[in-house]
Amino acid sequence: MTATTLGRRGRAVPVGGRHRNTLRALLYLSPWLIGFSVFFAYPLIATVYFSFQRYDLFTLEPVGLLNYRYFLQDEAAWASIRNTLWLVVVMVPARVLFGLGVAQLVTKLKSGVGVFRTIFYLPSLVPLVAGTLGFVFLLNPGTGPVPTLLSAIGIPSPDWFGDPAWSKPGLTLLALWSVGDLMVIFLAALLDVPKQLYEAAALDGAGPWQQFFRVTLPVIRPVLMFAAVTGVIQTLQYFTQAMVAARVASGSTDSAGSVFTPGYPAQSTLTFPEWLFHQGFRDFAMGYACVLALILFAVSMVFTLFLLRQFRGLGEEDA
Repeated sequence: MTATTLGRRGRAVPVGGRHRNTLRALLYLSPWLIGFSVFFAYPLIATVYFSFQRYDLFTLEPVGLLNYRYFLQDEAAWASIRNTLWLVVVMVPARVLFGLGVAQLVTKLKSGVGVFRTIFYLPSLVPLVAGTLGFVFLLNPGTGPVPTLLSAIGIPSPDWFGDPAWSKPGLTLLALWSVGDLMVIFLAALLDVPKQLYEAAALDGAGPWQQFFRVTLPVIRPVLMFAAVTGVIQTLQYFTQAMVAARVASGSTDSAGSVFTPGYPAQSTLTFPEWLFHQGFRDFAMGYACVLALILFAVSMVFTLFLLRQFRGLGEEDA
């Protein structure tokens, strides 16, 4: 007799057939399983393992919790954490609000929508290094055209990337300049809001601001959640713009005998990914860099789960 078991609907299914179905499902899932194992699970396990080692790419020596204790005393790491959190708290909301405002403005235009949409979107197509170089030169207090123009009309211009008090606002201004990617996403969401909702709200006496807060925002909430979550994750990994801006502003090069310390001026632009890169690929302290990578991964997960819970809670309240 053939061994059988009950299927989903109470029907008898041969045990061999059940195993074949399982193998077939695993076969269909194999590309994802292989990718997950090779590109996520193994690197994560290896990172945890190396975090307990003194590893410089040549020698491997167990050190226990020494790397973690060193992190608690690393002043540069804590400075990078403060800078990164500042960017998360200021830059992410600024980009979301500015991108939403520009998209809302474009939807109100009667003519030339395509032209303005292209103008606002073009900066986001500029490569990060080229855009940062151009932005730093434009705001250079000595030779930049923007400070020169402002001084001509009697408005003083700060040293954006040479003054620690203005370096992070300068990076935020750079992020707002390239907000075209968010603008396009918000524009698509705003155009997808049913016009009948606005008409019903207008009949009930709702003004423009009431329509925006009572109609527009609830409808585009999933897009806002996407923008906030991806913005936080990208800002926690903020690296290229800060590194290039600091190098250009400090005049540092990679010529023989020169040493560049990231974070110019006075560690004000030092982000957590920058310090991780410096420890791993400049000082070759791979074990300590693995500790920093694990911390970055944990913080990213916490921020993402927090934002998802907040948006889910708002959605349940509206329901």
